[in-house]
Amino acid sequence: MEQSILQKIRNMGIVAHIDAGKTTTTERILFFSGVTHKIGEVHNGQAVMDFMKQEQERGITITSAAITTKWRDHQINLIDTPGHIDFTLEVERSLRVLDGIVMVFCAVGGVEPQSETVWHQADRYKVPRIAFINKMDRQGADLFSTVNMMNEILDANAVAYQYPIGHEEDFQGVIDLVKMKAVVYDKIDAKIIDIPENIKKDAEEARNRIVEKLADFDEIIMEKFLNEQPVTEEEISNATRNAVLNLLITPVFCGTAFKNKGVRLLLDAVVDYLPSPIDRGVVIGTEVNDPEKTIARKPSSKEPFAALAFKIINDTYVGQQTFIRVYSGEINSSSYVYNTVKGKRERVGRILRIHAKDRTDIDKLQAGDIAALIGTKYTTTGDTLCSEDHQILLERIHCPETVIDMKIEVPDVKEREKLSIALHKLALEDPSFRVRYDDSTDETVISGMGELHLDVIADRLKTEHKVNVIVGEPAVAYKETISREIRHDYRYKKQTGGKGQFAHIVFRLEPNGDAGNEFVDHIKGGVIPREYIPAVRKGFEETMEKGVYAGFPMVNVKFVLIDGTYHEVDSSEMAFRICTSLAVKEAVAKAGPHLLEPIMKVEINTPDEYMGDIIGDVNRRRGRIDNMRRFRKGSQKLGGIVPLMEMFGYSTDLRSISSGRANYSMEFKSYQPLGKAIEEKVLESVRKKNEESKKQS
Repeated sequence: MEQSILQKIRNMGIVAHIDAGKTTTTERILFFSGVTHKIGEVHNGQAVMDFMKQEQERGITITSAAITTKWRDHQINLIDTPGHIDFTLEVERSLRVLDGIVMVFCAVGGVEPQSETVWHQADRYKVPRIAFINKMDRQGADLFSTVNMMNEILDANAVAYQYPIGHEEDFQGVIDLVKMKAVVYDKIDAKIIDIPENIKKDAEEARNRIVEKLADFDEIIMEKFLNEQPVTEEEISNATRNAVLNLLITPVFCGTAFKNKGVRLLLDAVVDYLPSPIDRGVVIGTEVNDPEKTIARKPSSKEPFAALAFKIINDTYVGQQTFIRVYSGEINSSSYVYNTVKGKRERVGRILRIHAKDRTDIDKLQAGDIAALIGTKYTTTGDTLCSEDHQILLERIHCPETVIDMKIEVPDVKEREKLSIALHKLALEDPSFRVRYDDSTDETVISGMGELHLDVIADRLKTEHKVNVIVGEPAVAYKETISREIRHDYRYKKQTGGKGQFAHIVFRLEPNGDAGNEFVDHIKGGVIPREYIPAVRKGFEETMEKGVYAGFPMVNVKFVLIDGTYHEVDSSEMAFRICTSLAVKEAVAKAGPHLLEPIMKVEINTPDEYMGDIIGDVNRRRGRIDNMRRFRKGSQKLGGIVPLMEMFGYSTDLRSISSGRANYSMEFKSYQPLGKAIEEKVLESVRKKNEESKKQS
């Protein structure tokens, strides 16, 4: 009984590049599956899934909204994700918990830069997917060109499962190549008819391409294909499902969500081809105290409880909502769970089934479910919740680096506490948003994924949290690191009347590649008591966070604690913490410190005649164009990399160069060392800022 219920659950997401039509597609899914009785539109701020004020004003999706609906007796837990690169973490954490995705492409734009990013994120988590080519009624729409781009750029092994009837503004419907029936539309109504004679031959050839593709993965179909025997609808469906579950092919469907064409067939494909929790199989975690030892949990309510918290929302009415995906076991409201990351018990007050901004109380959650818990105090994004008697640690959610900083302040000292509480709540919700306090300049600095990201944060501080903030200009979020290994010996000794302070550590600092900061304890024989080691770690981590060289966070540094001594009376946790902080500052100065800057991956769509000017402009910005490919007749897609500091105001310059005909998108690629001449300028501006701050105080 339980297995049959789990087989009828689909945890799926809609993901794509910005403006491909994800939210419009989601709104149509909600309408046709009966969740809504009126179609909400993005362009007039009426979309159910875009319920934040900032989303409605900008016509974009900012947070991933979760909603539960039904289709053909299946429960669909649907997440609509943002397309803008500034909100890429929302996509990342959704992909971590979803069983399958619908990848939406624009029939005109084809595979856009963010499509590539999302595709590779889905590859990282091995998420099965199908594709929906939207906007088939637009001028320049081309289903088969987009399928070819998917294969060339994404290596998607994509194959069209539908054939369009009509072209561009004359797009009338599709031929279902599995059932070999035509579906034509009259506004909302769909009508099934025989395939028109003038495209019957094309449809048969397109169906043969599906059969030929599936023959590579299915023995029954291979035999029939080689013997030129007819293949049944059921055989194609079964082989397609198996191929999708094993990430072997990407079936492609098409339509125009805005005009209600193709959405019901897409829902059928979700049910027919995307996996249930059972198809996704066991989830693998590790033992809390031994990361080398793995634990497997089956998708069953009889297994011990295990879930992953993938999103936090602070709601004005119900408080903190913790969205979880349950992998095994079950949980009841008013019960307790254990957070293995924080090492804390959490009480589950209520369980809510979410319908975008509406919610329904439910008594319990079982394996395969996605819902929100009310009452958790310590849980943050990526934490594992489980049974206290059967603990497990699930893989955490990858969090991207921030690339842009912004100063933020309040006009009145009385509002400082209010600002601090609001920033803490926003940072809990969004791990790609960071806050730090700069002691040297007495400023609060917020960091994010881009200008739009920080603009939305500032807007939310004013509208949701009622904090009257003054924001500075966005600036590049530099990082610091070291270039060579150094061994350092430091003794901290202070006598103040009565009890003194003493700590002595010997350690090694070394570059750590791209592996982040790392603390390694090599103390032998108790030369430093075990209770002081966490204080040494804390001193190292705090110093890395504040930075040493120029006040920017320090990254990719390995700290190896080798030796040290202590005093029976004068040593304390505080002494070892201060000792480590002072020691690291001294050591960094000798370890070849330098600055890193964010480098952005850029893609520019331009008519041929402006290509030379645009490439020249990119070169002047210390960037380079690595590849170019034909976008459509008379247009090129240019791909390359440019330092972020050179890209402020680029949209205005690009419009000027191309008479408004070129457009671009960019996303973070990596941090790379800053050239010496530019580093000197950055350091000089930091020095001036610190001097001015001292004068004012």
